Amino acid sequence: MDNVYIEFKKQRDFGQILGDTFSFFRMEFKPFMSVFFHICGPFLLALLLAIAFYTYIAGDLATFDPFNDEPLLFTNPFLFISSFLMYLICGVLAYIVTVGTTLFYISSYINNAGSVDVNDIKSKVYGAFWSLFGMSILKGFTVFFAALLCFFPVLYVMIPMAIVFSIYVFEPRKSVTEAYSDSFYLVNSDFWLAFGSFIVLGIIYYILSMVFSLPAVIYSFIKIGITASEIDPANMTDFADPFYIFLNVLASFIQFILNIILIIGGAFIYFHLNEKKNFTGTFERIDKIGEKTEQ
Repeated sequence: MDNVYIEFKKQRDFGQILGDTFSFFRMEFKPFMSVFFHICGPFLLALLLAIAFYTYIAGDLATFDPFNDEPLLFTNPFLFISSFLMYLICGVLAYIVTVGTTLFYISSYINNAGSVDVNDIKSKVYGAFWSLFGMSILKGFTVFFAALLCFFPVLYVMIPMAIVFSIYVFEPRKSVTEAYSDSFYLVNSDFWLAFGSFIVLGIIYYILSMVFSLPAVIYSFIKIGITASEIDPANMTDFADPFYIFLNVLASFIQFILNIILIIGGAFIYFHLNEKKNFTGTFERIDKIGEKTEQ
């Protein structure tokens, strides 16, 4: 049975945004994952290796000697810093490519009425890489400075920042700065619905992430309980054993995949706001009716 085509360019209420987000993720899961691993596979693999390396090296953080002038220290600070930087860089690169792949997949899905062009998606993701990179930095600084101000500014700016990538991808004529400024303008058309939708999606993402993190947490507590009498407090580096590292990497992988739900949800929120403000989809459907009538 063929999947039902989901129309993006229309207004939605709160329940429809949430429902269509998960419906699209479920119906397009197999074809999307095929495209996702084709484009993002190398970046995701590098990220998972970086997570494994960092998890192993981070055991050094627990090196403890109560009779030392500096009881908490790194046995190899250069290696720890290097592993953290590797983790950070790989995480940023994987996130950028994931955002680009997801949104350009949706764009291809819309333009081809339910089908996608893998090669076109790949070329657009790589072509927009540096623009998305610059936008992610701009987005990070915005959230950071909003956090310095107070709690409420963060709650406000996270909604424009949730749709800023969508504006850039779905409105290709706009530059990075234009997409950034338009994001604040667009959310005013229906801020509270966008806010509520993104908050609920964030809560769902957080709960699912915690669920998939439980095996690593439970295993760590079990290991502490079983080996408490055998652990040398001066050398805790053996705590991050291969099985714990595997569980941590697996949880990180699943959480990264779940993050795609937030990107898809941001796209639905964008199209709702854009339709309410500009009626783009409505005008397109009217034009198509006129073309059919003329034929």
